[in-house]
Amino acid sequence: MIPISKPLLGEAEAEAARRAILSGWITQGPEVAAFEREFAAAVNAPFACAVSNCTTALHLALLAAGVGAGDEVITVSHSFIATANSIRYTGALPVFVDITPETFNIDPARVEAAITGRTKAILCVHQMGMPCDLKVLVEIAAAHRLPLIEDAACAIGSEILWNGNWERIGKPHGDIACFSFHPRKVISTGDGGMLTTRRAEWDRKLRLWRQHGMSVADTVRHSARQVVFEEYLELGYNYRLTDIQAAVGREQLKRLDGIVARRREQAEWYRAALAAISDVQTPAEPVWARSNWQSYAVRLANPREQAEVMQLLLERGIATRRGIMCSHREPAYSREPWRAAGALTHSEQAQERTLILPLYPQMTVGDQQAVVSALAAVLERECVA
Repeated sequence: MIPISKPLLGEAEAEAARRAILSGWITQGPEVAAFEREFAAAVNAPFACAVSNCTTALHLALLAAGVGAGDEVITVSHSFIATANSIRYTGALPVFVDITPETFNIDPARVEAAITGRTKAILCVHQMGMPCDLKVLVEIAAAHRLPLIEDAACAIGSEILWNGNWERIGKPHGDIACFSFHPRKVISTGDGGMLTTRRAEWDRKLRLWRQHGMSVADTVRHSARQVVFEEYLELGYNYRLTDIQAAVGREQLKRLDGIVARRREQAEWYRAALAAISDVQTPAEPVWARSNWQSYAVRLANPREQAEVMQLLLERGIATRRGIMCSHREPAYSREPWRAAGALTHSEQAQERTLILPLYPQMTVGDQQAVVSALAAVLERECVA
């Protein structure tokens, strides 16, 4: 069986987890602090705050931006449902705009038209690791004095050409960026999240909120020479990352450059090999973007083939996934409030026509050839039928 993805973990991560376990400090302690420093350095961000997952990161980012009940947040429906859910957690209304079919990302041309007097923030998604057109989005956000939040769940290691230099997603080109360390992401801690920002006050709030609003950090209280009683200054959350996860994350960060380089090689191999299949359209990078290729999504010529092609590939031992979901089509959002600023045609077509192929660093050329050969055979069978 060729799975859709597989985390690259080894003895270094196992030893790091063991180190944290045996240290006696296993949640939000020195390993978390070190992971935050090293992550900030890796993406060139002034501040990095670790949390339990990317959904909690998105929730806190929206709170830091001042989003609350009655507000509107412009985003995409074409994303994992956590993007829309995080907006609803604040009581705000998701306002969905369509994507560009080439990148599967938010269409900046549609964002400005969606802004109203209730708009409180713009939440863009670097879908499948492909960077958004941040230059245009930053200009729009600045012109309307709106915070720009980046859902960078998939984008660790991706880069954007910024003022002539290649810079990593996570160096806050917007106001705050949110990352995921889920097992299907490029690096993983089992689960976990990180927020990066240049705003010192936002970082202070994030650290307060992630630990129930506690006035004194555990590390400070533990090292104090006198008895310290904490206070709970405002409503907070239990959004902490464990030291066990952080220790694993520190080792994963050491692998990041190699993992991204390998995935980019594999994506290029797919592009060349799939060119011979006329019923498949491969993804492409804008000249100003370097994707980490967290997922490799191809577009099928016939949307009716999607489920059948996936089933036939599964029977041949190859796992795939359908195109990225559209939140507005999910049953939960038949009950939750939202609105669309215009048609979501490209978003819906992307969900219906795309197929995510296996891609992970441990894949061999033989594995990739098996995927391409099977896809070609299945599509030929469909065409004949």
